[in-house]
Amino acid sequence: MADLSAVLADLTAESDDLDAVVAALPQSEWARATPATGWTIAHQIAHLAWTDDVATLAATDPARFQREMQTALASIDGYVDRAAAERATQPPAELLASWRSGRVALVTVLAAVPDGTKLAWFGPPMSAASMATARLMETWAHGQDVADTLGLARAPTARLRHVAHIGARTRDFAYLLNGRRVPAEQFRVELSAPDGELWAWGPAAAAQRVTGPALDFCWLVTQRRHRSDLALRAEGAEAGEWLGIAQAFAGPPGTGRGPAAAS
Repeated sequence: MADLSAVLADLTAESDDLDAVVAALPQSEWARATPATGWTIAHQIAHLAWTDDVATLAATDPARFQREMQTALASIDGYVDRAAAERATQPPAELLASWRSGRVALVTVLAAVPDGTKLAWFGPPMSAASMATARLMETWAHGQDVADTLGLARAPTARLRHVAHIGARTRDFAYLLNGRRVPAEQFRVELSAPDGELWAWGPAAAAQRVTGPALDFCWLVTQRRHRSDLALRAEGAEAGEWLGIAQAFAGPPGTGRGPAAAS
């Protein structure tokens, strides 16, 4: 089980890194289009702020969250887009302040969730540590959109392990979202961490295997890079199929990025 305090510290650090990037931007830069169709940098931060607030709601007012979720599930893509668009109209300084206060509130709330408590969410219910891990994954992924927009190369950190963990653990979820049969066998995932350490999930003797750099795997499962642009290797037909549909985030299957050569 993940150490909640350690995950929350990493979530804070991931958020702070992105904050340092957008806080330095002139107001006009917040309107720059990102790789997510129809979303500006302001939309990216607005989405993170909204999701942090909804996660806080899930932890503090389950009944109200259930009402929010039912409304969202009626049209999840449209709902998320509308929420981002609404907050993106705020002046950048106001939006940034809102995101800052909201993420601090979320960390405080999650730190107080009793052990064993499961929080409702748009996907399966999750523990406070899993919720924090999911928020870190989204912060990293949307931070990638911002970095790509600005032409910035981010140095990978050990925090990628959280993103990779969700990517490996959501294998079955990705199959179900795509209306496919979930493989009966477990897969082995072996990734080289930024510091050269080996990160692994699944049985060591599994026939279906995925190997490669952790950064590439994280790009794949968050759909921030096309599979053809990544140094990931699949052994076994089912492992290869999974890499074509892998998805670490809740909601309908995304279209992802096209190959870099086609951009």
